[in-house]
Amino acid sequence: MSSEQGTLPHVVVIGGGFGGLRLARRLRRAPVRLTVVDRANHHLFQPLLYQVALSVLSPAEIAMPIRAVLRAQKNARVLLCEAERVDLAGRRVELFDADSLDYDYLVLAAGARTSFFGHDEWAEHALGLKDLDDAIEIRRRVLLAFEQAERERDPQRREELMRFVVVGGGPTGVELAGAIAELGRRVMARDFRQIDPQQTKVVLLEAGPRILPAFDESLSARAAAQLESLGVEVRCRAAVSGIEPDGVRLGDGFIPTWTAIWAAGVRASPLAESLGVALDRAGRVPVRADCSLEGHPEAFAIGDIAGFVPEGAERPLPGVSPVAIQQADLVAANIAADLRGRPRKAFVYRDRGIMATIGRSRAVAQTRRFRFGGWLAWLAWLLVHIWFLIGFRNRVSVMASWFWSYLTFKSGARLITGTCLHPRVRRELEQQGRAPSRTCRE
Repeated sequence: MSSEQGTLPHVVVIGGGFGGLRLARRLRRAPVRLTVVDRANHHLFQPLLYQVALSVLSPAEIAMPIRAVLRAQKNARVLLCEAERVDLAGRRVELFDADSLDYDYLVLAAGARTSFFGHDEWAEHALGLKDLDDAIEIRRRVLLAFEQAERERDPQRREELMRFVVVGGGPTGVELAGAIAELGRRVMARDFRQIDPQQTKVVLLEAGPRILPAFDESLSARAAAQLESLGVEVRCRAAVSGIEPDGVRLGDGFIPTWTAIWAAGVRASPLAESLGVALDRAGRVPVRADCSLEGHPEAFAIGDIAGFVPEGAERPLPGVSPVAIQQADLVAANIAADLRGRPRKAFVYRDRGIMATIGRSRAVAQTRRFRFGGWLAWLAWLLVHIWFLIGFRNRVSVMASWFWSYLTFKSGARLITGTCLHPRVRRELEQQGRAPSRTCRE
């Protein structure tokens, strides 16, 4: 770092997701020193994470190293570590296994984590989907379920192996349920000899009265019909009361399954808890009109960690990428305005609509003026998501993978990594006093 750079205001960005990375790039010509801190070395395109989980795409197709993205940005450096706590009064960020960082401006863009609504014990038996590790584990478990079913002699256990339960009827849950159904009924239909993957059963559970509650009611109904055409059983008003090693409990009912996937809720990053400010029910940090924290105009929060309530609204904005990106643009502009001695602007969200894909040529989309579904919505979803991918190589790679999958019904990333034992099989072997097999690389 040059002595001249050392005198510039220091902007610390916690998180390299949509908001954090967008803000860093917006400040590329600003007279500041910029430090981006993230516990992963890559930017992740989360809307396509479920496609990694269900073997459509490989991890490298939806992720790109943060250093590569910011390589040409001379005023930026990247630190691979995790922020432990923030000292707002001292303007300092304390890091795990690294020196603390003093800042002139702080931008919290640390995202969210899976929330089990106070039942953290369910995490042992249900798979969340927030990062690449989660996606790879879901892929492993789903593929292992089919492999175990192929050699299972007990018809009841085989049926449980081929039954998948997805909890949560929001976009992630809908996308996962549709993708699992397509994987079993179409992609893997001819890969096995003892089982028929077309007999795959997917159950989608939603505690509310309908799936996709953020969408127009007509689109929710259309999405449910499209899921059912894929063989997905959609159950609304089905609140989960327990997730156990061998299934999901609903009040007095029970759904036996070897694979339960949780897509029902998220909570802001635990970093918010270190701020010493009152948080909302989802653990988000309340912010002012300019996205700064009350009493700390030099500290901002954007994206999933921010609880921004628009004027006249009752609820905070949703934790979706367009919100984070637009907030990043606003905060970058306000930091630049401070440096020039100009007044800040207030954040105004421009809602360009929402989309959810349900399967091959199936999707729903909603804007202020239009409601549509089917192939046209799927094509719009495809183009929008590819456009936002970081890097030209990623766009080309994802388009090629999707085109090949569309034409052939083949997925190119059906790899089982790690142990070849399903966790339930491992537990059963251990209970019998048998050492788990190590015939696969572990």
